[in-house]
Amino acid sequence: MIDSSLVVFRSERRAAVLSLSVGVVLLAIKFAAYFLTGSAAIFSDALESIVNVLASGFALYSIILAHAPADESHPYGHGKIEFLAAGFEGGMIILAAIVIAAQAIYDLYHKQQPEQVTYGIVLIGVAMIVNGAAGFYLIASGKRHGSYTLEADGKHLLADAVTSAAVLVALAVVHLFHAPLADPIAAICIAIYITTMSVGLLRRSAAGLMDEQDLADDAVIRQILDSHVGTAAKDPHICSYHKLRHRHSGRYHWVDFHILVPAGLNIDQGHRIASNIEYEIEQALGEGNATAHVEPCSDDTCQSCAD
Repeated sequence: MIDSSLVVFRSERRAAVLSLSVGVVLLAIKFAAYFLTGSAAIFSDALESIVNVLASGFALYSIILAHAPADESHPYGHGKIEFLAAGFEGGMIILAAIVIAAQAIYDLYHKQQPEQVTYGIVLIGVAMIVNGAAGFYLIASGKRHGSYTLEADGKHLLADAVTSAAVLVALAVVHLFHAPLADPIAAICIAIYITTMSVGLLRRSAAGLMDEQDLADDAVIRQILDSHVGTAAKDPHICSYHKLRHRHSGRYHWVDFHILVPAGLNIDQGHRIASNIEYEIEQALGEGNATAHVEPCSDDTCQSCAD
């Protein structure tokens, strides 16, 4: 029987390879459209495709590394490479936005006139449809497997599809209304849009690398622990808990907490209680490791101890 983690890895790797392949093809299409038209808006779209290819390559590498087992040098695994990949992608997008804005301002100042606009509309239209379909697929795959890398890459492809739509609008305005200034103005708008998108990626990357607490995970963990506190709670009963901490290592969750149990329990009983609650938390979070530290309860008014 094939290990489920191997199935997940193959699925994510397939999605990452698809993203990289689509990126390379669309890069060629967009630069062909740029060389045919000389459009600043198409140049902005083509430049973002360079970022797509670089980011997809890094995404493929990070997915392969993220699934590597923990070793002596990395006892918590290699999952955080996914946060680094998202940060790399965000940084590359900002760099692309700067170059796009510079080229657009140059074209605006020199009043460049796009040529063969019809060819550009057709090629960018094809790129937009392919980008959108690939983006939705990657986001769905990333959410299904808990992969920040695939989700970030998918959002970038969707954003690329949006910029392609903006390019189409600009080219249509140029073609129908003979308004060449719409081309560089659209490129500047695209630069601003992808910059705001990159800020979100960078924030998420920084949050993961700095072990920011995930509020959704916190709610799930506390709900489980609370359900075991008190005599009316479900088995196994605990008196209380404290020092709850948790973090992500990419898709992998690390949780540790202290539980208080009646002082009269022996080591084996305390261990069984801890193991049952650890397992419940791990099942709720997916891939992860929960560790409970068992302490004797010293509260004289504790009903769990009295029972």
